[in-house]
Amino acid sequence: MNKKHIALLGSTGSIGTQTLNVVRRHRDRYEVEVLVAGSNAELLIAQAKEFDPNMVVIADKSKYATVRDALAVTDVKVFAGSEAIGDVVEMDCVDMVVAAIVGFEGLRPTLRAIRAGKTIALANKETMVVAGGIVVEEARKHGVAILPVDSEHSAIFQCLQGESGWRRHPQEDDEESPFYCNKIDKILLTASGGPFFGRKAEELRDVPLAEVLKHPNWNMGRKVTIDSASLMNKGLEVIEAKWLFDVEPERIEVWVHPQSIVHSMVQFEDGSIKAQIGTPTMETPIQYALSYPERIESHLPRFSFADHPELTFRRPDTDTFRCLSLAYEAIGRGGNMPCVMNAANEVAVARFIEGKMGFMDIAPFVERAMTEASFVAQPSLDELLDTDAATRARCATW
Repeated sequence: MNKKHIALLGSTGSIGTQTLNVVRRHRDRYEVEVLVAGSNAELLIAQAKEFDPNMVVIADKSKYATVRDALAVTDVKVFAGSEAIGDVVEMDCVDMVVAAIVGFEGLRPTLRAIRAGKTIALANKETMVVAGGIVVEEARKHGVAILPVDSEHSAIFQCLQGESGWRRHPQEDDEESPFYCNKIDKILLTASGGPFFGRKAEELRDVPLAEVLKHPNWNMGRKVTIDSASLMNKGLEVIEAKWLFDVEPERIEVWVHPQSIVHSMVQFEDGSIKAQIGTPTMETPIQYALSYPERIESHLPRFSFADHPELTFRRPDTDTFRCLSLAYEAIGRGGNMPCVMNAANEVAVARFIEGKMGFMDIAPFVERAMTEASFVAQPSLDELLDTDAATRARCATW
């Protein structure tokens, strides 16, 4: 069996540590070549000592000496800074890049990995939100597979196996082509509803950070957990699904499913619906992306309907959780507007974490940024980078 050689971007975060759990149990299948962390030097050092990668990168240059000195007795090469992240994903020793850096910072190394021909296991949804059209085109140009890691997008991807019509450019207009096309009618994207399902705006005005971070079903990082509570995370996933699966936003429906058992569904033009069902753990979609197209043994507990006799679905409350509507508006307008929305949301979430903004102030903050932004209909990558920087600079003055 040929091992897959992995570069793990965001190794110390929630997705990164769970990816290493999968690797730990399947050492015969995977070799960790690169570990990349933001600023958590202590955990990166521990991971490097356990997995013995070819190289590690610490994005925070102030932590470089700490990591270098701790790994001096090993053969692990140590680098620092954002440019180094892009350099290591291009290395010949890497087959697959697990893109798990949170936020806009994940875009550039992911694009460099695509241009270097690496398979992408994508956990960074902001990459597709900000530059989905560019990313998809680059992947097509370089023959690169993008395998979704998010539980919802992994579910959709799994539902589409054997349904060849979902693929981009299927030559469906070629009457002589033998290619058949099972067309998607709708994507049904499920949402847990977060910790505040059923609550109204007036109940959430002064909600503290600690309460926002108490997600009922999933163990995630702070930024993703806050986005889940505001439903911005689901909005980002709508945009990501549009690009990953070539489906227009009006064909993507969000349904609040508090049990987090049905991870998402696909309805085809004949009315049939496929659903992917399982216990709420990220290790399952991570393992599926790493092992694709195979399914391999998992130690995780099996789902039983006896334990979940009732599965419920409700429409989201977009009057209270306005971030979801803003995401639909952003992708409806297109151009650089999703980039504006994402940048403003990242700033707003950071302010909320710092105690400088209330939870219910996030949506108006993002809406203001979208209203005041300069619109670019068909932005280049450089224009998207400029949009991100300009949005953050403008938000910093508020």
